[in-house]
Amino acid sequence: MPGDLVPKNGQFERWNPVPADDVLFGKSRRMMELRGQAQRICRTNIPVLLTGDGGTGKEALARWIHANSEYAHGEFVKVSCAAIPGTLLESELFGYEKGAFTGAHAAKPGRVELAHRGTLFLDEIADLDLNLQSKLLHFLQDGTFSRIGDHSERKIDARLACATNKELEKEVGAGRFRQDLFYRIHVFRLKMPLLRERREDIPTLAEFFRQNFQKQFGIQREPFPVEMLEYLQNLPWAGNIRELSNVVARYVLIGPEAMIAPESQPKKNRTKIGDNRDGTPVTLKRMAKDAIKEMERNVILETLRANQWNRRKTALELKISYRALIYKIRDAGLISRRSSREGPSGNGVAREKSGY
Repeated sequence: MPGDLVPKNGQFERWNPVPADDVLFGKSRRMMELRGQAQRICRTNIPVLLTGDGGTGKEALARWIHANSEYAHGEFVKVSCAAIPGTLLESELFGYEKGAFTGAHAAKPGRVELAHRGTLFLDEIADLDLNLQSKLLHFLQDGTFSRIGDHSERKIDARLACATNKELEKEVGAGRFRQDLFYRIHVFRLKMPLLRERREDIPTLAEFFRQNFQKQFGIQREPFPVEMLEYLQNLPWAGNIRELSNVVARYVLIGPEAMIAPESQPKKNRTKIGDNRDGTPVTLKRMAKDAIKEMERNVILETLRANQWNRRKTALELKISYRALIYKIRDAGLISRRSSREGPSGNGVAREKSGY
Protein backbone atom coordinates (compact mmCIF):
# COMPACT_ATOMS: atom_id res chain seq x y z
CA MET A 1 0.00 0.00 0.00
CA PRO A 2 1.40 3.43 -0.85
CA GLY A 3 3.08 5.63 1.72
CA ASP A 4 4.89 8.75 0.54
CA LEU A 5 5.40 12.47 0.92
CA VAL A 6 2.22 14.53 0.76
CA PRO A 7 2.14 18.28 -0.04
CA LYS A 8 0.60 20.34 2.78
CA ASN A 9 0.82 24.13 3.20
CA GLY A 10 3.84 24.28 0.93
CA GLN A 11 5.65 21.59 2.91
CA PHE A 12 5.83 17.80 2.63
CA GLU A 13 4.87 15.39 5.37
CA ARG A 14 5.13 11.61 5.60
CA TRP A 15 1.83 9.84 5.01
CA ASN A 16 1.61 6.09 5.46
CA PRO A 17 -1.72 4.92 6.89
CA VAL A 18 -2.48 1.32 7.71
CA PRO A 19 -5.33 0.45 5.29
CA ALA A 20 -8.73 -0.17 6.81
CA ASP A 21 -9.62 -3.83 7.26
CA ASP A 22 -12.17 -3.79 4.43
CA VAL A 23 -9.49 -2.48 2.06
CA LEU A 24 -6.64 -4.72 3.16
CA PHE A 25 -8.67 -7.93 3.30
CA GLY A 26 -11.54 -7.12 0.92
CA LYS A 27 -14.34 -9.67 0.66
CA SER A 28 -12.88 -12.57 -1.29
CA ARG A 29 -12.95 -16.02 0.30
CA ARG A 30 -9.16 -16.38 0.20
CA MET A 31 -8.63 -13.11 2.06
CA MET A 32 -11.35 -13.84 4.60
CA GLU A 33 -9.56 -17.05 5.49
CA LEU A 34 -6.27 -15.16 5.71
CA ARG A 35 -7.83 -12.54 7.98
CA GLY A 36 -9.07 -15.23 10.36
CA GLN A 37 -5.59 -16.74 10.58
CA ALA A 38 -3.94 -13.35 11.13
CA GLN A 39 -6.39 -12.48 13.92
CA ARG A 40 -5.53 -15.69 15.75
CA ILE A 41 -1.80 -14.96 15.91
CA CYS A 42 -1.50 -11.16 16.00
CA ARG A 43 -1.84 -11.03 19.80
CA THR A 44 0.94 -13.55 20.31
CA ASN A 45 4.68 -12.95 20.01
CA ILE A 46 5.44 -15.95 17.79
CA PRO A 47 7.40 -15.28 14.59
CA VAL A 48 5.29 -15.09 11.43
CA LEU A 49 6.48 -15.82 7.89
CA LEU A 50 4.63 -14.02 5.09
CA THR A 51 4.95 -15.58 1.64
CA GLY A 52 3.58 -14.79 -1.81
CA ASP A 53 4.57 -13.21 -5.09
CA GLY A 54 6.00 -9.70 -5.26
CA GLY A 55 3.43 -6.93 -4.95
CA THR A 56 0.73 -9.01 -3.20
CA GLY A 57 0.76 -6.90 -0.03
CA LYS A 58 3.00 -8.79 2.40
CA GLU A 59 4.32 -5.61 4.03
CA ALA A 60 0.81 -4.21 4.41
CA LEU A 61 -0.24 -7.38 6.23
CA ALA A 62 2.87 -7.21 8.45
CA ARG A 63 1.96 -3.63 9.41
CA TRP A 64 -1.62 -4.75 10.18
CA ILE A 65 -0.33 -7.53 12.45
CA HIS A 66 1.91 -4.99 14.21
CA ALA A 67 -0.94 -2.49 14.64
CA ASN A 68 -3.17 -5.19 16.15
CA SER A 69 -0.55 -6.71 18.43
CA GLU A 70 0.65 -5.98 21.95
CA TYR A 71 3.72 -4.41 20.34
CA ALA A 72 1.70 -1.71 18.56
CA HIS A 73 3.04 1.08 20.80
CA GLY A 74 6.57 0.33 19.63
CA GLU A 75 8.13 1.00 16.23
CA PHE A 76 7.57 -1.00 13.04
CA VAL A 77 11.14 -1.34 11.75
CA LYS A 78 11.62 -2.63 8.21
CA VAL A 79 14.88 -4.12 6.95
CA SER A 80 15.18 -4.94 3.24
CA CYS A 81 17.62 -7.84 3.12
CA ALA A 82 17.86 -7.65 -0.67
CA ALA A 83 18.41 -3.88 -0.96
CA ILE A 84 21.29 -3.51 1.53
CA PRO A 85 24.66 -5.10 0.57
CA GLY A 86 25.80 -7.90 2.89
CA THR A 87 28.86 -5.91 3.96
CA LEU A 88 26.63 -3.12 5.29
CA LEU A 89 23.66 -5.14 6.49
CA GLU A 90 25.32 -6.35 9.70
CA SER A 91 25.94 -2.79 10.89
CA GLU A 92 22.41 -1.80 9.81
CA LEU A 93 20.93 -4.69 11.79
CA PHE A 94 23.03 -4.67 14.94
CA GLY A 95 24.65 -1.22 14.99
CA TYR A 96 28.25 -0.36 15.85
CA GLU A 97 30.43 1.39 18.39
CA LYS A 98 32.62 4.43 17.79
CA GLY A 99 35.86 3.41 16.10
CA ALA A 100 34.60 -0.07 15.18
CA PHE A 101 35.74 0.54 11.60
CA THR A 102 36.93 3.34 9.35
CA GLY A 103 34.28 6.03 9.25
CA ALA A 104 32.57 5.00 12.50
CA HIS A 105 32.98 8.42 14.12
CA ALA A 106 30.13 7.86 16.59
CA ALA A 107 28.21 4.93 18.01
CA LYS A 108 25.03 4.03 16.17
CA PRO A 109 22.22 1.70 17.25
CA GLY A 110 21.05 -0.88 14.72
CA ARG A 111 17.53 -1.51 13.55
CA VAL A 112 17.23 -4.44 15.94
CA GLU A 113 17.56 -2.00 18.84
CA LEU A 114 15.10 0.43 17.26
CA ALA A 115 12.53 -2.38 17.16
CA HIS A 116 12.65 -2.90 20.96
CA ARG A 117 9.07 -3.48 22.15
CA GLY A 118 7.95 -3.14 18.54
CA THR A 119 8.08 -5.25 15.37
CA LEU A 120 11.18 -6.13 13.34
CA PHE A 121 10.16 -6.81 9.73
CA LEU A 122 12.79 -8.61 7.64
CA ASP A 123 11.72 -8.27 4.01
CA GLU A 124 13.11 -10.72 1.42
CA ILE A 125 14.67 -12.83 4.18
CA ALA A 126 15.76 -15.44 1.60
CA ASP A 127 18.40 -13.00 0.31
CA LEU A 128 20.11 -12.66 3.68
CA ASP A 129 23.84 -13.48 3.56
CA LEU A 130 24.70 -16.91 5.05
CA ASN A 131 27.14 -15.40 7.57
CA LEU A 132 24.47 -13.02 8.80
CA GLN A 133 21.95 -15.86 8.99
CA SER A 134 23.95 -17.44 11.81
CA LYS A 135 24.13 -14.15 13.73
CA LEU A 136 20.40 -13.60 13.24
CA LEU A 137 19.72 -17.12 14.50
CA HIS A 138 21.74 -16.41 17.65
CA PHE A 139 19.73 -13.24 18.24
CA LEU A 140 16.40 -15.01 17.73
CA GLN A 141 17.29 -17.77 20.19
CA ASP A 142 17.58 -15.53 23.26
CA GLY A 143 17.06 -11.94 22.11
CA THR A 144 20.68 -10.95 22.74
CA PHE A 145 23.21 -9.40 20.35
CA SER A 146 26.34 -7.26 20.29
CA ARG A 147 27.04 -4.13 18.31
CA ILE A 148 30.04 -4.28 15.98
CA GLY A 149 33.11 -3.33 18.03
CA ASP A 150 31.39 -4.00 21.37
CA HIS A 151 32.02 -7.05 23.56
CA SER A 152 29.03 -6.57 25.84
CA GLU A 153 25.67 -8.11 24.99
CA ARG A 154 22.38 -6.28 24.77
CA LYS A 155 18.92 -7.77 25.09
CA ILE A 156 15.68 -6.60 23.49
CA ASP A 157 12.10 -7.80 23.14
CA ALA A 158 10.62 -7.47 19.66
CA ARG A 159 8.03 -9.17 17.49
CA LEU A 160 9.52 -10.79 14.38
CA ALA A 161 7.87 -10.85 10.97
CA CYS A 162 9.65 -12.08 7.83
CA ALA A 163 8.60 -11.99 4.18
CA THR A 164 9.79 -13.68 1.02
CA ASN A 165 8.62 -14.38 -2.52
CA LYS A 166 10.85 -17.45 -2.73
CA GLU A 167 10.20 -21.01 -1.55
CA LEU A 168 12.44 -21.27 1.50
CA GLU A 169 12.26 -25.08 1.49
CA LYS A 170 14.00 -25.05 -1.90
CA GLU A 171 16.53 -22.48 -0.67
CA VAL A 172 17.33 -24.76 2.28
CA GLY A 173 17.71 -27.75 -0.05
CA ALA A 174 20.09 -25.74 -2.27
CA GLY A 175 22.21 -24.75 0.73
CA ARG A 176 21.42 -21.04 0.42
CA PHE A 177 19.37 -20.81 3.62
CA ARG A 178 20.09 -22.34 7.02
CA GLN A 179 17.67 -25.07 8.00
CA ASP A 180 17.77 -24.16 11.70
CA LEU A 181 16.95 -20.51 10.88
CA PHE A 182 14.10 -21.66 8.64
CA TYR A 183 12.51 -23.58 11.50
CA ARG A 184 13.04 -20.64 13.84
CA ILE A 185 11.14 -18.13 11.66
CA HIS A 186 8.63 -20.63 10.23
CA VAL A 187 6.45 -20.94 13.33
CA PHE A 188 3.37 -19.64 11.52
CA ARG A 189 3.01 -18.99 7.79
CA LEU A 190 0.56 -16.71 5.99
CA LYS A 191 0.46 -16.78 2.18
CA MET A 192 -0.84 -13.78 0.25
CA PRO A 193 -2.91 -14.71 -2.84
CA LEU A 194 -2.31 -13.24 -6.30
CA LEU A 195 -4.48 -10.25 -7.22
CA ARG A 196 -6.12 -12.23 -10.04
CA GLU A 197 -7.21 -14.77 -7.41
CA ARG A 198 -9.22 -12.08 -5.59
CA ARG A 199 -10.68 -10.05 -8.47
CA GLU A 200 -13.77 -9.03 -6.49
CA ASP A 201 -11.47 -6.89 -4.30
CA ILE A 202 -10.09 -4.83 -7.21
CA PRO A 203 -12.78 -2.07 -7.16
CA THR A 204 -12.20 -1.45 -3.43
CA LEU A 205 -8.42 -1.40 -3.84
CA ALA A 206 -8.60 0.86 -6.90
CA GLU A 207 -10.79 3.38 -5.06
CA PHE A 208 -8.44 3.27 -2.05
CA PHE A 209 -5.46 4.07 -4.27
CA ARG A 210 -7.40 6.80 -6.13
CA GLN A 211 -8.19 8.65 -2.90
CA ASN A 212 -4.67 8.23 -1.56
CA PHE A 213 -2.95 9.43 -4.72
CA GLN A 214 -5.30 12.42 -4.90
CA LYS A 215 -3.96 13.47 -1.49
CA GLN A 216 -0.39 12.68 -2.46
CA PHE A 217 -0.42 14.57 -5.78
CA GLY A 218 -2.95 17.27 -4.87
CA ILE A 219 -5.07 16.36 -7.93
CA GLN A 220 -8.78 15.50 -8.03
CA ARG A 221 -10.10 12.75 -10.33
CA GLU A 222 -13.59 11.42 -10.85
CA PRO A 223 -14.42 8.00 -9.37
CA PHE A 224 -13.95 5.10 -11.77
CA PRO A 225 -16.87 4.40 -14.14
CA VAL A 226 -18.42 0.94 -13.82
CA GLU A 227 -17.08 -0.01 -17.27
CA MET A 228 -13.52 0.84 -16.28
CA LEU A 229 -13.75 -1.21 -13.08
CA GLU A 230 -15.08 -4.15 -15.11
CA TYR A 231 -12.10 -3.84 -17.41
CA LEU A 232 -9.65 -3.69 -14.50
CA GLN A 233 -11.17 -6.81 -12.98
CA ASN A 234 -10.39 -8.78 -16.12
CA LEU A 235 -6.72 -7.87 -16.56
CA PRO A 236 -4.08 -10.50 -15.68
CA TRP A 237 -2.21 -8.29 -13.14
CA ALA A 238 1.18 -9.96 -13.32
CA GLY A 239 2.48 -7.28 -10.93
CA ASN A 240 -0.37 -7.81 -8.46
CA ILE A 241 -1.42 -4.96 -6.13
CA ARG A 242 1.75 -3.00 -6.85
CA GLU A 243 0.88 -2.89 -10.55
CA LEU A 244 -2.69 -1.81 -9.77
CA SER A 245 -1.29 0.97 -7.59
CA ASN A 246 0.93 2.17 -10.46
CA VAL A 247 -1.99 2.13 -12.90
CA VAL A 248 -4.17 4.21 -10.57
CA ALA A 249 -1.28 6.64 -10.00
CA ARG A 250 -1.13 7.25 -13.76
CA TYR A 251 -4.89 7.74 -13.83
CA VAL A 252 -4.71 10.43 -11.14
CA LEU A 253 -1.72 12.15 -12.73
CA ILE A 254 -2.72 12.04 -16.41
CA GLY A 255 -6.37 10.97 -16.68
CA PRO A 256 -8.34 8.07 -18.20
CA GLU A 257 -6.25 8.02 -21.40
CA ALA A 258 -3.26 6.74 -19.37
CA MET A 259 -5.27 4.38 -17.21
CA ILE A 260 -4.34 1.01 -18.65
CA ALA A 261 -0.77 -0.10 -18.12
CA PRO A 262 0.90 -1.59 -21.20
CA GLU A 263 2.35 -4.37 -19.03
CA SER A 264 -1.20 -5.42 -18.12
CA GLN A 265 -2.10 -6.34 -21.66
CA PRO A 266 -1.82 -10.09 -22.27
CA LYS A 267 0.94 -10.88 -24.70
CA LYS A 268 -0.31 -12.59 -27.82
CA ASN A 269 1.27 -15.86 -28.84
CA ARG A 270 2.34 -14.78 -32.29
CA THR A 271 2.05 -17.71 -34.66
CA LYS A 272 4.79 -18.31 -37.20
CA ILE A 273 4.12 -19.70 -40.67
CA GLY A 274 4.32 -23.48 -40.53
CA ASP A 275 4.10 -23.47 -36.72
CA ASN A 276 0.37 -23.76 -36.04
CA ARG A 277 -0.77 -25.56 -32.90
CA ASP A 278 -2.20 -28.53 -34.78
CA GLY A 279 0.87 -28.79 -37.03
CA THR A 280 -0.90 -27.46 -40.15
CA PRO A 281 0.51 -24.47 -42.08
CA VAL A 282 -0.84 -21.03 -41.23
CA THR A 283 -2.55 -19.56 -44.28
CA LEU A 284 -2.40 -15.94 -45.39
CA LYS A 285 -6.16 -15.78 -44.92
CA ARG A 286 -5.80 -16.81 -41.26
CA MET A 287 -2.99 -14.32 -40.69
CA ALA A 288 -5.04 -11.50 -42.21
CA LYS A 289 -8.04 -12.41 -40.06
CA ASP A 290 -5.95 -12.37 -36.88
CA ALA A 291 -4.39 -9.01 -37.81
CA ILE A 292 -7.81 -7.45 -38.45
CA LYS A 293 -9.10 -8.77 -35.12
CA GLU A 294 -6.14 -7.28 -33.28
CA MET A 295 -6.60 -3.88 -34.98
CA GLU A 296 -10.32 -3.94 -34.15
CA ARG A 297 -9.51 -4.65 -30.50
CA ASN A 298 -7.13 -1.68 -30.34
CA VAL A 299 -9.69 0.66 -31.96
CA ILE A 300 -12.38 -0.41 -29.47
CA LEU A 301 -10.01 0.05 -26.52
CA GLU A 302 -8.92 3.53 -27.64
CA THR A 303 -12.53 4.61 -28.27
CA LEU A 304 -13.58 3.36 -24.82
CA ARG A 305 -10.80 5.42 -23.27
CA ALA A 306 -11.76 8.52 -25.27
CA ASN A 307 -15.38 8.21 -24.09
CA GLN A 308 -14.52 7.71 -20.43
CA TRP A 309 -15.45 4.01 -20.76
CA ASN A 310 -19.08 4.79 -21.60
CA ARG A 311 -20.13 1.88 -23.81
CA ARG A 312 -23.21 3.58 -25.29
CA LYS A 313 -21.20 6.59 -26.46
CA THR A 314 -18.52 4.24 -27.78
CA ALA A 315 -21.09 2.30 -29.82
CA LEU A 316 -22.47 5.53 -31.30
CA GLU A 317 -19.00 6.75 -32.26
CA LEU A 318 -18.10 3.40 -33.84
CA LYS A 319 -21.51 3.38 -35.62
CA ILE A 320 -22.44 -0.10 -34.41
CA SER A 321 -25.24 -1.32 -32.18
CA TYR A 322 -24.75 -1.48 -28.44
CA ARG A 323 -25.19 -5.28 -28.43
CA ALA A 324 -22.64 -5.64 -31.22
CA LEU A 325 -20.15 -3.61 -29.18
CA ILE A 326 -20.73 -5.76 -26.08
CA TYR A 327 -20.11 -8.88 -28.16
CA LYS A 328 -16.91 -7.46 -29.63
CA ILE A 329 -15.39 -6.26 -26.36
CA ARG A 330 -16.28 -9.57 -24.75
CA ASP A 331 -14.76 -11.48 -27.66
CA ALA A 332 -11.62 -9.33 -27.39
CA GLY A 333 -11.30 -10.20 -23.70
CA LEU A 334 -11.86 -6.64 -22.48
CA ILE A 335 -14.68 -7.67 -20.11
CA SER A 336 -15.95 -10.98 -18.86
CA ARG A 337 -18.96 -12.82 -20.27
CA ARG A 338 -20.80 -12.32 -17.01
CA SER A 339 -20.13 -8.56 -16.89
CA SER A 340 -21.34 -8.10 -20.46
CA ARG A 341 -24.59 -9.93 -19.80
CA GLU A 342 -25.37 -7.77 -16.80
CA GLY A 343 -25.71 -4.70 -18.99
CA PRO A 344 -24.79 -1.09 -18.17
CA SER A 345 -25.94 0.59 -15.01
CA GLY A 346 -27.97 3.78 -14.97
CA ASN A 347 -28.83 4.03 -18.66
CA GLY A 348 -32.43 2.79 -18.67
CA VAL A 349 -31.64 -0.60 -20.17
CA ALA A 350 -33.04 -3.59 -18.28
CA ARG A 351 -30.45 -6.02 -16.90
CA GLU A 352 -30.51 -9.55 -18.21
CA LYS A 353 -30.10 -12.51 -15.89
CA SER A 354 -26.41 -13.20 -15.38
CA GLY A 355 -24.98 -16.63 -15.97
CA TYR A 356 -22.15 -18.52 -17.52
